[in-house]
Amino acid sequence: MATTVSITSTYAGEFSGKYISAALLSSPTLENGNIEIKPNVKYKDVIKKVATDSNVIKDATCDFTDTATVTLTERILQPEEFQVNLELCKKDFISDWEAISMGYSAYSEFPPKFSDFLIGHVAGLVAEKNEQNIWGGVNANAGEFDGFTVTMLADSDVNDAANDSQTAFTSSNIVSLLENVVDALPSAVYGKEDLKIYVPTIAWQSYIRHLGGYAANGVGAAGVDNRGGLWYNQGNGLSFDGIEVVLAPGMPSDHIVAGQKSNLYFGTGLLSDHNEVKLLDMTDLDGSQNVRVVMRFTAGVQYGIGSDLALLTLA
Repeated sequence: MATTVSITSTYAGEFSGKYISAALLSSPTLENGNIEIKPNVKYKDVIKKVATDSNVIKDATCDFTDTATVTLTERILQPEEFQVNLELCKKDFISDWEAISMGYSAYSEFPPKFSDFLIGHVAGLVAEKNEQNIWGGVNANAGEFDGFTVTMLADSDVNDAANDSQTAFTSSNIVSLLENVVDALPSAVYGKEDLKIYVPTIAWQSYIRHLGGYAANGVGAAGVDNRGGLWYNQGNGLSFDGIEVVLAPGMPSDHIVAGQKSNLYFGTGLLSDHNEVKLLDMTDLDGSQNVRVVMRFTAGVQYGIGSDLALLTLA
């Protein structure tokens, strides 16, 4: 059964040649390299964890004496398989803007400009969903895998940051909540070069607004560089207590995660699968006027050492 297509335009002239789509949420977590990407994982990838006694130095003797214990454990990164399947009927487009580009034969071609748009649109939707899955996906939901916040909530090793009974991020409470996140990190992790604080969009906006000042927020009436709310131009990176703050737009609005980039992994088979959208004209195969859109890929996330991570969950 073909995918339902609703065409409501009444324009009868030639189409101008440009389709416009709403801005899609890409996957900046992956595109900006904010977590480790492990490609070529066909089935499972084993993440080894090594733990030793905190003090491996002992007083010297004449004999060889073990000075510590070494414990090897592992976590499994197992990407799941996903697919996109759409089916469109070329007949639905004969009376629309793209009719002239489909040719005059009864064996219509799929509108080329629309096919280009559709491929980009589907790839963008997949990137958007991947970003959401990375941070807040729930495996029980169709098209999702367990995201970082879900697995961290279930892991007693992960350090829980105090939420001060706050229910939402605001410009008034964002600094105290970020302080709680940093305080929850182990001292051995603080100062690491790849340490990051990952925040959802609402927390990012709240922090920017806080740095705009206006006295009550403690930065001064005019904020950073005495520019008030105009100080931020979307180009400057943010930091807190010397730690880079990273926008993770797919993260649920009630969480903040802090940890090393090298401790967070995204696994997949081929990276190119996430950019490959196949458009199949079924006319020569089954005589129909259908065109199928097909995309297949694998994806999943995992972290290495839970005790090196901090998670804040609002009340």
